[in-house]
Amino acid sequence: INKTDSAVRITHLPTGIVVECQDDRSQHRNKAQAMAVLAARLYDAKVRAQQSAEAAQRKSLVGSGDRSERIRTYNFPQGRVTDHRINLTLYKLDAVMQGELDEIVAALTLEHQAALLAALADD
Repeated sequence: INKTDSAVRITHLPTGIVVECQDDRSQHRNKAQAMAVLAARLYDAKVRAQQSAEAAQRKSLVGSGDRSERIRTYNFPQGRVTDHRINLTLYKLDAVMQGELDEIVAALTLEHQAALLAALADD
């Protein structure tokens, strides 16, 4: 019986992706075809990972739209403004509505700087 050992199996060690090819009688052509299939699968895996990372980032930026994700509450009967991101409550609703946002902006700036310092400390 005449036979040729022309089948090729390629394993990408970092990812564990395995590609087999035995379509052709030539081992060289089978190897070239298997390498092309492996390159395509690696590219697809990379693109899928990148798209899922982008989708996760987009979802974290957008939020869920739930009512609990409120930023600020204006309570007119009590004359109160509450910023829920920093737990700041001011009883100066009229002044805030006239554009006097200095206290809110200062508190938000301090909170942002504290978050940046905490992020630097974690690194």
